[in-house]
Amino acid sequence: MKLRIGRTATLVLMMTTLAGARAPDGRITVVAAENFYGNVARQIGGGRVAVASILRNRDQDPHLFEASPAVVREIAAAQIVVYNGAGYDPWMTKVLRVAPRRGRSVIVAADLMHEKETGNPHLWYDPATMLAVAKALAAALAAADPAHKRDYAARLQTFVVSLAPLNKKIAAIRSKYAGAAVTASEPIAGYMASALKLRMRNRRFQRAIMNGTEPSASDIAAFERDLKTHKVRIMFYNKQASDNVVQRLLAVARAEHVPVVGVTETSPLGMSYQNWMSAELDETAKALAGSSS
Repeated sequence: MKLRIGRTATLVLMMTTLAGARAPDGRITVVAAENFYGNVARQIGGGRVAVASILRNRDQDPHLFEASPAVVREIAAAQIVVYNGAGYDPWMTKVLRVAPRRGRSVIVAADLMHEKETGNPHLWYDPATMLAVAKALAAALAAADPAHKRDYAARLQTFVVSLAPLNKKIAAIRSKYAGAAVTASEPIAGYMASALKLRMRNRRFQRAIMNGTEPSASDIAAFERDLKTHKVRIMFYNKQASDNVVQRLLAVARAEHVPVVGVTETSPLGMSYQNWMSAELDETAKALAGSSS
């Protein structure tokens, strides 16, 4: 992902820095780099927050994102900002650096999870990440709006309870399929696979695709061999970014009747984080069951 800040955006930053942080109707302004973090912010903030999510189009490749002047203006005016970190959205750190605001709260998921840029940046597939982000949001909202601190705490507790069905589903899949070998085009669902105790193969291939580099011939051959010999039960793939190499491997998987599970880097419009993850877990469970028949 890259950020271009031209003269127009610089002027926008200068004007926005002078503006008030709250929305015109008095709500607290929150900007989330990714829409699933924005969804959590809405769940915690309720009607007292105005949330804008930058990456929200399921057909959009997040790795090709460029911040427009309108996006820069939204971020610069925000009272609370939440983003992923770990090298996933470096454009956000650049905007924040050139548009400082006194009193702004910045929540970085990677910092909460002590994750560095050398690892897997798709932290939202780890259920623990979203709980940590929700707690940080509740604390930031309470600090910005102390009069409604109890409301934010109550919504946080509701969020915690809402994760129980998701965790139950994870436990059920893990108890039945722990140790099953799987593969993926990118390490997007890697944290979820770890939570399910699935054995992930072809990690070098995944890192190459994620980083936009060409996988080695030997790594491509190993991936294809895993599919043809049915060494893996399912194949995860990124619906939002799939090059010719991945498309060819998808064709091999389907020809060999290896179930494929599509995952995304943004949640579907109108769907909560919990429902999004639940749907992908259902698809994973169905694929694992189908691969055993």
